[in-house]
Amino acid sequence: MTVSATPAPPGRAARPSRRRGWARGWIGWGFTGPFLAVFALVFLAPIGYSVYLSLFQDRLIGGDSFVGLANYQQAMDDPQFWAALGRVTLFLAVQVPIMLGIALLVALALDSGRLYGMNFFRITVFLPYAVPAVVASLMWGFMYGSQFGLVADLNHTFGVTLPDPLSPHLVLASIGNIVTWEFMGYNMLIFYAALRVVPHALYEAASIDGAGQWRIVTAIKLPAIRGALVIATIFSIIGSFQLFNEPSILKSLAPNAISTYFTPNLYTYSLSFSGQQHNYAATVAIITGLLTMVIAYVFQLRGMRKEA
Repeated sequence: MTVSATPAPPGRAARPSRRRGWARGWIGWGFTGPFLAVFALVFLAPIGYSVYLSLFQDRLIGGDSFVGLANYQQAMDDPQFWAALGRVTLFLAVQVPIMLGIALLVALALDSGRLYGMNFFRITVFLPYAVPAVVASLMWGFMYGSQFGLVADLNHTFGVTLPDPLSPHLVLASIGNIVTWEFMGYNMLIFYAALRVVPHALYEAASIDGAGQWRIVTAIKLPAIRGALVIATIFSIIGSFQLFNEPSILKSLAPNAISTYFTPNLYTYSLSFSGQQHNYAATVAIITGLLTMVIAYVFQLRGMRKEA
């Protein structure tokens, strides 16, 4: 005699699995919750507060008054803001290709394996990145001085008059030299790490086909590290628009060449801490951040399309 088991109702069978799903979900939130809380506190909250400040103006009568987009309209008509933006755009167009080009050449030289003392050379090139930007700016600033430092000593020793690196016409190039010295090793390390993971079988096949070193570089190495090139360029674009430490330090050495609106970040700092224009400073910072994001995103899309 067989006894058939009564099947359990569908609702009761589904309840344990739903409870397990909810438990797993709460465990996931428990792991990610602390990060999300810190992210919201130190990233989203300052952005939101800056947007809030940009919608107000501190007036002599009435205090903070809601003005809507009036601060943004003022920024669009501000010649100092556009001069600062044009200056960093020129800096981006000239300095970034030079810096990344030198870093790429050094990375290719290291990857070739034909350098004597390769490890020492790699550490030497990367070492300037470990120097704080303030220290690097002070060091180069004193070397640039035409009344003291290296330039002054060369003028005195050889009886010549070298161009003043801290003059209004050359100070942007001097800052570009400092930034290149600081970050060339960092970008070199990115390119070198990408080159090290390229399969050596590709090089062997190219050699068998009679390809020279230049052909290997252009046909194998550069396409293989395209992603690293895109990432390094995006970082450099963001860093160019964030230019602050170098002109801020050199301003005391070249007050006639570096104004309070030399870069957007320096202009924002001057508006906020010297001019007490916190609302307008927040507006300039937001516009600069949006422009940086758009330019970096457009370049990322172009890089991804070429990679695809």
